[in-house]
Amino acid sequence: MLDILEEAAVAAGKAILDIYHAGPEVSYKPDCSPVTDADENAEKIILDRLTSAFPEIPIVAEEAVSAGHVPDISGQRFFLVDPLDGTKEFVGRNHDFTVNIALIEKGEPVAGVVYAPALGILYAATRSKAKKSVISGQRDIGPETVIGCRSRGDRLVALASRSHNSLETIAYLAEHGITDYEAVGSSLKFCLLAEGLADIYPRLSRTMEWDTAAGDAVLRAAGGETVTMDGNPLTYGKRNQIFDIDFANPHFVSRGKN
Repeated sequence: MLDILEEAAVAAGKAILDIYHAGPEVSYKPDCSPVTDADENAEKIILDRLTSAFPEIPIVAEEAVSAGHVPDISGQRFFLVDPLDGTKEFVGRNHDFTVNIALIEKGEPVAGVVYAPALGILYAATRSKAKKSVISGQRDIGPETVIGCRSRGDRLVALASRSHNSLETIAYLAEHGITDYEAVGSSLKFCLLAEGLADIYPRLSRTMEWDTAAGDAVLRAAGGETVTMDGNPLTYGKRNQIFDIDFANPHFVSRGKN
């Protein structure tokens, strides 16, 4: 399965880069978040490939959900897709945007692919292994390198959202005595933790499940964790929430090894 997820992400990434270089057409959703023709084209590529290979597994995809198309996920096994995570980075000509595809089983991300097409880097994971590969020629997946979280030292390095940072996040870092942090876009923050390049990523602003699932799968396979502010693992497939919309995440903290 992971090979097919990787191939779908790379194919979508190629389409995204074509539009990136030509100049995207930008419109705005009702929540004022941007959407481009790259989001829509990439999602169609991914949905076509996943539906063809795994017709029995429902797919929750960002743009489809935005259009009101939500599948039945009561079987507890489904895909989460964000065809272009970091649309603001994409529109702003920053390279920190990704293609995210994750498989969820019983609320847990058990496989995931995060592809950063402008960087030519692909992260992928199953339960037992997280890896990183370099993509050449926008399509060829190079040799893989197994990655893992680093053990924490005395001085923690944090990651924060470039486009969606918050005063609450800054306060969290100050409360925990963390002064060294870097702003990074999209789901790359999870992957940098998984690669052992940072220690903690607190997110005290809005995210949706498709924003986090693939990166979270890579992080967990690399030995890290993502927990809500009450210390429980972040779960996926959240419907009919009392205090929020479907598939919205609560605030969380992702981190490497203790």
